[in-house]
Amino acid sequence: MTDQKPSVLFVCVHNAGRSQMAAGFLRHLAAGRIEVRSAGSMPADKINPIAVAAMKEMGIDITAERPKVLSTEAVQASDVVITMGCGDACPFFPGKRYEDWKLDDPAGQGIEAVRPIRDEIRSRVETLIAELLEP
Repeated sequence: MTDQKPSVLFVCVHNAGRSQMAAGFLRHLAAGRIEVRSAGSMPADKINPIAVAAMKEMGIDITAERPKVLSTEAVQASDVVITMGCGDACPFFPGKRYEDWKLDDPAGQGIEAVRPIRDEIRSRVETLIAELLEP
């Protein structure tokens, strides 16, 4: 039995909205019990400010996060790889758990449109935490 933390990688194209919100929730809700990564195949210059605002409403600050480029190493180092409805070309490694969360893209949307996406992400992250940390 290993006491190594499970690790999760969230991937979307720009790593500026959905994947950053998911990583923010997982960091916050898992409180250090799960290793969290996020990346994008074509990272944006900065995080979507509406995603930042939507997370702030939940008391989670993701302003310091920066979009990162997806690397093979990040995939290899993760137990669970979650892509976010963006048809991303993600390196595939046997033995990893892959999930695709079909979520609307918050890019260019107002806060009213981003809140339901954020809430759906939170719900899925809560389910993921329960699955990964089950005794």
